[in-house]
Amino acid sequence: MSNTESTANPADEVLRLDRQLCFPLYAASNILTRAYRPLLDELGLTYPQYLVLLVLWERAPRAVGEIGQQLFLDTGTLTPLLKRMEAAGLVNRQRDAEDERRVIVSLTPKGDALRVQARSVPERMVTAPCLTLAEAQNLHETVWKLIRGLQPGT
Repeated sequence: MSNTESTANPADEVLRLDRQLCFPLYAASNILTRAYRPLLDELGLTYPQYLVLLVLWERAPRAVGEIGQQLFLDTGTLTPLLKRMEAAGLVNRQRDAEDERRVIVSLTPKGDALRVQARSVPERMVTAPCLTLAEAQNLHETVWKLIRGLQPGT
């Protein structure tokens, strides 16, 4: 029997891909991100850039650490992303005058102006007819419950 053939061991049922909680979440996330791509291409944004702008449109300026905490991203991932956004003229980064260790991110006029165009993105995504509004709301609540439950220290 080759390594790729099933051993039919009942104990191995827990190792089946279709039994994993993580896999459908991972696959759905990838598919959703790809579905956003054409909408965000119209704005000249990647999905991670869109997420950063969503955070900043809620309240800006913000420290890099705050943005990372809200997006569940570490500074090693966020810093290069913010550098690219700064080069594109969407954000400004500057050291905090009170604490040189902190970097503060603010919107540029160009980054702020994208907010108007971006308002149509959530609505256009919701029109995908795979879930009812109630199902989408329930899924949203359940995934946030999972996220909160998996956070260290909870």
